[in-house]
Order: sequence, then C-alpha cells, then structure tokens
Amino acid sequence: MTTDWRYMLDTNIASEIIRHPDGPVAQRMFNVSSLCCISSLVASELRYGAEKRASARLIDLVEALIRRLAVAPYEDVSTFHYASIRNDLTAKGALIGPVDLFIAAHARSLDLTLVTNNIREFSRVDGLRVENWLEEAAP
Repeated sequence: MTTDWRYMLDTNIASEIIRHPDGPVAQRMFNVSSLCCISSLVASELRYGAEKRASARLIDLVEALIRRLAVAPYEDVSTFHYASIRNDLTAKGALIGPVDLFIAAHARSLDLTLVTNNIREFSRVDGLRVENWLEEAAP
C-alpha cells in the first residue's frame, strides 16, 4: 500500500478531535489531514463508543471524522508485527492492552508515527515512533 501518510491517530486522539473540534489537536490534524489516517481498529473503537452511548449526535460526529480521514485496513503484514511485538513485550513482562497491541502492530507495519495520549504504553514497543499532540498543545 503506497500512501503519503505519516501519522496514524490512536483512539484517544481521534476522541479528542471529536470532543474539541476547534482545539489545538484538531487544528493540527486539519492542517496535515492528508498525512493522517486511522486504523480500521480505531474506527471500530470509535463506532463502538458512539453506539454504546446511543447518541445520534455522537454517531454523526464519529462518522464525519471517519469520512475526513483515510481508514487503513489491517492487513496480513501487520500480523507479523503483532506476533513480534507481543512476543517481545511478553518476554519483558511489559504487555500493553490487547487492542493497543494491534494498533501498534498496524502503525509499525506501515512505518507510521502513532499519535497517542498513551505514550507510556506505546513507548514500550521497539521500532514504533510515537508523538503526543495533546502534550505538545499544552501551554
């Protein structure tokens, strides 16, 4: 898959954009939206959260964000990264959450920087670049 993507947004960053569409994180994303994508896993989590809240407004906001960003499909190459990351973190006794493992594998397999507010967990993954746009936006 050849793209111009540089960034994959984690669920917590996408949620921040939905909650604060005029905030600094949203503005940064809008400025570089052609370089951003979300994983199909993040799209799943966003849709689950909206459905769980049974809010038509939230569902509309989630769908609007998903339409604005490219959704990267989780493909076979990511499964090799998943296996490697899980094996490495298990050996270190430093596992991260199950969905986070998939998201990390997906971002690393596409050689993308993962934009997240969960640097503590994702920084355990060797070879995964991470940025926190929330922290960078803080005064």
